[in-house]
Amino acid sequence: MEHATGKGGNKPVKTKVKFVDDEETKVVKASDALPLPLYLTNAVFFTLFFSVAYFLLTSWREKIRSNTPLHILNLSELVSILVLVASFVYLLGFFGIDFVQTPALKDEEEEEEDIIVHEDARIVPCGQALEIAPIASAKVTQKVSYEKPAIETPPPTAEDEEIIKAVVAGTIPSYSLETKLGDCKRAASIRREALQRVTGKSLEGLPLEGFDYESILGQCCEMPVGYITIPVGIAGPLMLDGREFSVPMATTEGCLVASTNRGCKAINLSGGASSVLLKDGMTRAPVVRFNSAKRAAELKFFMEDPDNYETISMVFNKSSRFGRLQTIKCAVAGKNLYMRFCCSTGDAMGMNMVSKGVQNVLDFLQNDFPDMDVIGISGNYCSDKKPAAVNWIEGRGKSVVCEAVIKGGIVTKVLKTNVAALVELNMLKNLTGSAIAGALGGFNAHASNIVSAVYLATGQDPAQNIESSHCITMMEAINDAKDLHVSVTMPSIEVGTVGGGTQLASQSACLNLLGVKGANREAPGSNARQLASVVAGAVLAGELSLMSAIAAGQLVKSHMKYNRSSKDVTAVASA
Repeated sequence: MEHATGKGGNKPVKTKVKFVDDEETKVVKASDALPLPLYLTNAVFFTLFFSVAYFLLTSWREKIRSNTPLHILNLSELVSILVLVASFVYLLGFFGIDFVQTPALKDEEEEEEDIIVHEDARIVPCGQALEIAPIASAKVTQKVSYEKPAIETPPPTAEDEEIIKAVVAGTIPSYSLETKLGDCKRAASIRREALQRVTGKSLEGLPLEGFDYESILGQCCEMPVGYITIPVGIAGPLMLDGREFSVPMATTEGCLVASTNRGCKAINLSGGASSVLLKDGMTRAPVVRFNSAKRAAELKFFMEDPDNYETISMVFNKSSRFGRLQTIKCAVAGKNLYMRFCCSTGDAMGMNMVSKGVQNVLDFLQNDFPDMDVIGISGNYCSDKKPAAVNWIEGRGKSVVCEAVIKGGIVTKVLKTNVAALVELNMLKNLTGSAIAGALGGFNAHASNIVSAVYLATGQDPAQNIESSHCITMMEAINDAKDLHVSVTMPSIEVGTVGGGTQLASQSACLNLLGVKGANREAPGSNARQLASVVAGAVLAGELSLMSAIAAGQLVKSHMKYNRSSKDVTAVASA
């Protein structure tokens, strides 16, 4: 225990309470200085206050009756006034020392707050109450603070220093460090330090420690210098097709998870949502060129002839156990031919799988069409990571429709609006407004918000948010305009549960939460299809909540409350 007194010993006692190995030190309370127990002290002051108040009122009433001036006081009245003031100060200022057990003042030289230090320090999530076990009979009101110690990167060794200097000088390529050192973590650390010296900019704040750099080698990211952290929130549970899903969403936008969660609540209270998978097929479209448009057309007819499909399919399918050719659609532009291959890909998103199959077919066609010049394995007729009408119309990846009937009472109670307002807003905003804007697949309120957040959490390719967010939101009043039918139709959800970022620890954990981690051995492809349905269900919840917020005029208010930082941005910028 530590004690501190001010100058002259007149300052109140300051106490720091520490817990070491679960042993308690004695706590000094302000009430310990009282000659009587606390409850007796309070009783005395209460009795004095009301007694002297009654005495004075009675005395003054007699003076008024006898026309005696009130300011003429005798000794008993003077004493009574002093006792009344003293009692009032006690009751008003302290109302019993029991409510102010901590020292009244801090030492003038020390303005730091008292902290309870415990070996088992915990980091408490935002908004979660901190639970502290009671400590004997002592009452402790000092501020509790749990801080995660900063992880400091150790200085480079002499050997690493030489390598850093070589990277800075350009004699050792930065990209070759993993190969030369055989240690991915060490390579990232050296690359990071070399980058700071070359640019003169600090990377402090970008974490380096605590990541498995071996897991991304040759798979997810090249030349790493650290990793970023994105908070993951949970929306739900979402009742979808008779099952409950807790949907992980990685985002830095305030209100998004809370809004989606509200939509999930409305859906659950109305009996849940249902989804239907309309189509499942990834595409790749190479572009080839001939000397004439006639020859390009001849290959088009050959590829689309049903008699040739079996042969082409066999050539395509030999590249994978799961890749199975479904359709081939061709388009001619002059003497150039674009062939859009579509195939199933199991639980993988499937870009690499379909590309390998396409390459096999191109090699096969070269025998019968030796004058064919392969310009590129992808000719943008696929179309990948770009807004394109072909994906909106034909679909790419998983095509899903998800619907729910929201009861009128739930619309009023949970969503704070009404059915008629939602239907009108959807028609004028999502349908008419998007048409006026010339939207391509963007007939929705904010589908990309939910798609991006779920994609980041589950290890999908975030760039495929572009076509995966194609969505048309429909709302209709049913049951004599009492209830709301709402649906989202999404033709191009591109997801997988194996490969790419899905194998990283954090993303794998989020997939596991949804019950779709890895490949489904009993029913190949069912995990990826389930994930696509969850994405559509989460979008349905997000659309329902945001549209309700707009209809009720709550959008600006909620964002000002939850999506505004209290930090001084000027101070942050100058730091």
